[in-house]
Amino acid sequence: MKILVTGGTGYIGSHTVVELQQKGFEVIIVDALFNSRIEVLDAIEKISGTRPEFESFDLADRRLTDEFFSRHHDIKGIIHFAAHKAVGESVEQPIKYYRNNLDSLMNILESMTKYNIPNLVFSSSCTVYGQPDAEHLPVSEKAPIKKAESPYGNTKQIAEEIISESINAYKGLNAIALRYFNPVGAHDSAMIGELPLGVPNNLMPYITQTAYGIRECLKVFGSDYPTHDGTPIRDYIHIMDLAKAHVVAIERMINAKMKKSFEIFNLGTGTGYSVLDVIKSFEKVSGLKLNYEIVGRRAGDIEMVWADPTFSNDELGWKAERCLDDMTSSAWKWEQTYRKNS
Repeated sequence: MKILVTGGTGYIGSHTVVELQQKGFEVIIVDALFNSRIEVLDAIEKISGTRPEFESFDLADRRLTDEFFSRHHDIKGIIHFAAHKAVGESVEQPIKYYRNNLDSLMNILESMTKYNIPNLVFSSSCTVYGQPDAEHLPVSEKAPIKKAESPYGNTKQIAEEIISESINAYKGLNAIALRYFNPVGAHDSAMIGELPLGVPNNLMPYITQTAYGIRECLKVFGSDYPTHDGTPIRDYIHIMDLAKAHVVAIERMINAKMKKSFEIFNLGTGTGYSVLDVIKSFEKVSGLKLNYEIVGRRAGDIEMVWADPTFSNDELGWKAERCLDDMTSSAWKWEQTYRKNS
């Protein structure tokens, strides 16, 4: 049973590849290595005992994408992670995000219809909800889709529309969109984790790199939000819980358990933590005092959002199991292990 994982050497993709291989799936990865490293393949092989097949090219290239699928039309399902993902950067470079995130998806969908590949798990995001009103917190799948706060979030909204309309137009296509909240943490082995190229855009790698001395100071964007400590609130989810959900989703499709041809699930813990809550958890598990400063708000950031995971828990049979301290401690273990071995 061959599964294509796009962006499979990236943060979420690599953890999902490990889970798939440990479940007995044959995995092929396509990754242009825009924000990941080829060495991740070595770590995946050490953890799972199997080296996934790998090809490197840009899925936004229509010709190369079609040529790939012409050779691999025995794929039974696709988990599509490959996309640019930094909210702040998307505000500064919107065309980069629209071109990459949407062209790659359309090329994949076009090839799925051409080569009769039925199943797509799409890496979506809670950013599709925009800034939810207070009456819609926690956020369920029935919450209104408001105007996105960033071009990145808008690419996820548009992508879901493209998928929905493609399924309506082309028979035999099925898709599950997983709208997840904020993945953090690392694999228990500390062999893979979040390692962005350049300066991190996400909170957790910036925390761990600051603690290790790679970064001088962590900037906390905003202290005047309407939250318990003034900093933004997110629903942080352990990367291993998230990876398992993707395997559950692909198995649901392959085993014909879907209730309709396009399903949507929120993936979160149901608990919101502020930026300062995360910092305090890290300081507790590491025993370190983190150097941080509070600065002005960052364009595109949402004030507060956390999930209502009831539907995912009941319908998918999946539930997040790990707590915030598990997330921060595994991220710190990964950072230390990586730096010592580099």
